[in-house]
Amino acid sequence: MRRICLTLPTNRACPDTIAAIGEEAAYAAGHFDVEAHLLILDSSDPATFAAHARAVQALPDVPRVVVHHLDEAAQRAFLRRVIAAAQVAKPELMLDLMLPDGLSYGACTNRAFLVAAALGCESVHRRDSDSRYQTRDGEPVFPVHHELDSLGRPAADAAPGVTENTLAPRHAHQRVAMVGSSFVGELSVDIGEIRRLDPDVYHDVVSLWAPDDFSESQKRDLVEDSFRGAGTEPFVSDHTTLGLVDPMRVDMCNISFHGVQESVPLPPATDTIGSDYFLIHLVHDAALPGVLHNRNIVNYYTAERRTDAGFLAYQTRFVKFFLSMLYFNHIYDRMTAAGEALLDEQGQVRPDVIAGFARESALLDQAGNHRRLDRIDAAYRSLGGRYAECADHLATRRERLLDEARRDIEDFALLTEAWQPLVRASKDAGTTLTAGHPA
Repeated sequence: MRRICLTLPTNRACPDTIAAIGEEAAYAAGHFDVEAHLLILDSSDPATFAAHARAVQALPDVPRVVVHHLDEAAQRAFLRRVIAAAQVAKPELMLDLMLPDGLSYGACTNRAFLVAAALGCESVHRRDSDSRYQTRDGEPVFPVHHELDSLGRPAADAAPGVTENTLAPRHAHQRVAMVGSSFVGELSVDIGEIRRLDPDVYHDVVSLWAPDDFSESQKRDLVEDSFRGAGTEPFVSDHTTLGLVDPMRVDMCNISFHGVQESVPLPPATDTIGSDYFLIHLVHDAALPGVLHNRNIVNYYTAERRTDAGFLAYQTRFVKFFLSMLYFNHIYDRMTAAGEALLDEQGQVRPDVIAGFARESALLDQAGNHRRLDRIDAAYRSLGGRYAECADHLATRRERLLDEARRDIEDFALLTEAWQPLVRASKDAGTTLTAGHPA
């Protein structure tokens, strides 16, 4: 019987989501020959953590479902043991990259990857706290159904079970490395107000994540396709496609990985949206098989984003995303050119190659990021109000933002070089993971 890890990283109140993901774990154990480990990595304040603990205790006792609810103290203790056992360079920096003081979408998922390895789970299935499941005939439609149908199986064996197969025969021997879908509802990035205020400014801002060599037509297409997920159409019936999955068609709130998450981590950048999407691109560019399904999750915004402090924090994370693209566009270009050469003779991703691309990118001239900040400043000032205030805030942090973006990519290279020793040490840690911290 294989073990799987269904994970929910969170730093905000989400007891309803915990109840819902508990149902998904029960569905997995009830419909597939798996032991489902529900892993809640909780960075919430003490009162919220206590509410989450009550939600966990309220989950029904289901055979072959094991729940782990870990606060940051438990996570840090686990990481210290793993980092010490891995004997990696700069252990204190490594701990900071895995559990930083600031918000990091990549780091929280990296922690899930290592904990899953310690639990003996062969796959990781991630959900988000600000999302919920669609329903059909009053019953939730769980993405884990399609994930467990195909994930980790040789593509040739998974092919009969999908609706459509677009995979080239030469990839059929490879195992399915990723199964995912997207979301419906609100934009994944909270910038709908900009589009309502001024569509031209919206285009100018969103196009900043395009590679420098994109034509105006390509930029328009990118802007139109960005952050929309699967739109607003509700789920009606299942459709699955086996192939090389377009990174624009999946989202990290609705994703699962097999194997690849033990080869390369996610970028651990702090306060940067999109920092957790790297593996989606890597799976595609390395020509690893994936399955795209249509059990889209419903995305919604939490109230915190609507506060003044929440708005400023979110817009800063949005701007840092654009700055990160100077480096990631270079890495993606290099990965696209390398293609299947990203894999070793066993078909596993070569982390040394990825780390090398990241170190190359860190040497890039920052002129492109100066231009990005200039255009964001002009765009936000033209919108006025709180956007102009945000421009003032960003202006005072300009050099710091530029330095952080470069350091983030250097940190990604360092973590990638240390990743496989960390994974091995996590597996050796085994069941000591939750000692003293049961759900």
